[in-house]
Amino acid sequence: MPMTINFEQVHNFFEPVVFEAVAAKASVYPAFSADMLADVACVALNRLPARYLRHDVDMMFYLTESERSAIDDSLEEALNFAFTFVGERAASHPGT
Repeated sequence: MPMTINFEQVHNFFEPVVFEAVAAKASVYPAFSADMLADVACVALNRLPARYLRHDVDMMFYLTESERSAIDDSLEEALNFAFTFVGERAASHPGT
């Protein structure tokens, strides 16, 4: 009998973190459309390492304080880059 494997819990740690952060910062960027905010999330995620896991608590439990701080710094840097990149691209290519 073949084994059934459930991959539903497997996810990239950064996806919900980035989505939540972009949503939280959206009010600071009122000119950004929903499509632009989705682009920001994509750009930010592409700048962060893929960290796939089943349970977020597993990752957070095993991180040192300096590793958590490094993750927070990387996230903030990726978000700042992404908002700037998408904003500048929209300004230089209006209507696209």
